[in-house]
Amino acid sequence: MTGGRGGGLLVAGTTSDAGKSVVTAGICRWLVRRGLKVAPFKGQNMSLNSFVTREGAEIGRAQAMQAQAARVEPTALMNPVLLKPGGDRSSQVVLMGKPVGEMSAKGFFGGSGGSSPGKALHGGRQKELFEPVMACLEELRSTYDAVICEGAGSPAEINLRRTDIVNMGVARAAKLPAVVVGDIDRGGVFAQFFGTTALLSPEDQSLVAGYLVNKFRGDVSLLEPGLDMLYGLTGRRTFGVLPYAHGLGIDEEDGLRVSLRGTVRESVVAPPVGADVLRVAVCAVPLMSNFTDVDALAAEPGVVVRFVDRPEELVDADLVVVPGTRGTVKALAWLRERGLADALARRAAEGRPVLGICGGFQALGERIEDEVESKAGVVDGLGLLPVRVRFGVEKTLARPVGEALGERVEGYEIHHGVADVRGGEAFLDGCRVGSVWGTHWHGSLESDGFRRAFLREVAAAAGRRFVPAPDTSFGALREEQLDRLGDLIEEHADTDALLRLIEEGAPAGLPFVPPGAP
Repeated sequence: MTGGRGGGLLVAGTTSDAGKSVVTAGICRWLVRRGLKVAPFKGQNMSLNSFVTREGAEIGRAQAMQAQAARVEPTALMNPVLLKPGGDRSSQVVLMGKPVGEMSAKGFFGGSGGSSPGKALHGGRQKELFEPVMACLEELRSTYDAVICEGAGSPAEINLRRTDIVNMGVARAAKLPAVVVGDIDRGGVFAQFFGTTALLSPEDQSLVAGYLVNKFRGDVSLLEPGLDMLYGLTGRRTFGVLPYAHGLGIDEEDGLRVSLRGTVRESVVAPPVGADVLRVAVCAVPLMSNFTDVDALAAEPGVVVRFVDRPEELVDADLVVVPGTRGTVKALAWLRERGLADALARRAAEGRPVLGICGGFQALGERIEDEVESKAGVVDGLGLLPVRVRFGVEKTLARPVGEALGERVEGYEIHHGVADVRGGEAFLDGCRVGSVWGTHWHGSLESDGFRRAFLREVAAAAGRRFVPAPDTSFGALREEQLDRLGDLIEEHADTDALLRLIEEGAPAGLPFVPPGAP
């Protein structure tokens, strides 16, 4: 890697959730263990799971996780465009870590519609963001030995190719080689690899160096004839077959299945320390954001976490969490329609634990005044905490540090709602009344001492003989997972070939696979 410009690679995928995020993280961890200075990059991300960098910029949590895999501090350069859906057809546009407006999908991808997100978007066209996205990538390449770029969805989304700022558009402009990841556990991976390649233009195909099979179960020798036939059809090799591994879906984008229906929890094998387990129910509110907050609870031996959407599922829960959401007013209506609002009120009256985080905290309050997010005006909250919330145009993006329950706590804030706390006992930036807690702080439960103290309070209020493990370190578990990702790449991919791609680019003479882009 010479000339003051680092090497690079685009990790594309045949579909969403093919494993691009974790493969990118694994490559970052493998490279940094080789002594290289490496950074992740995703030009445009669509996710409700986000993170706040130390300079106060909001980026996708997947890129923050990948930065941790690379052992570097995450920055806005690593995810210059973040789209946060507010419904089926519109998203908040976050540019270089700051929100610049709401836009319809049609307006963003090339039509008209949506409110103008300011001069930065030059009228709201996705293609207008190409120059700043590429400037971020080039700045990273001037600083790092290698930049590992994650694509979005599939590079063969032919309806979006002309305005692409995250897949082959980036690869073409930066002359980056691409590997395409396919999830064989879903089936049809050979057709996906072939079809993805065959729908690209000759110029795009010339950068697609080959494939990575993800989530394979069984004997690789049985797969090899198919890989040989794929090579014969496309002229492209497969750089590795990664085995199916439980508990590695960390901080990906938006699937509940990806985050917590068994990922961090699966990495914990120790039995409960006390006589009882602790059951945690998380209300699966609409537009749920940063539900990764409960990953740290699931990392505790003896804590069972599940997502729920019916009041009956709260009956045996020792703790109910109302998580963050991009639509607090919509979430409130959903809680009421489902009967969960009444169930939460009963829990509060009985002194049974409830925790509201960010939008969930706002929903537990007395009143919400919202002319920004939902534009619904004044809406009654659930009235479980003495808090009134007014939504402001400016978004709070912060990395607070404080103390609660006698323990140091770190977190991060991402919200438009400004809370006026009018009573109760102070709890981080929010309050506590009896066994109902509320705070805007995401990530607070990752602070080990605080999490243990909080769980002791929950167990006492729930009447459970649950004892937090004295030595669970969420940070250590996360590092263990990232090392496992690096191990998967190192042990099951052709790392010499991948390194050549990163350093030298795509090999010359890759054959064209017809018919090409329409």
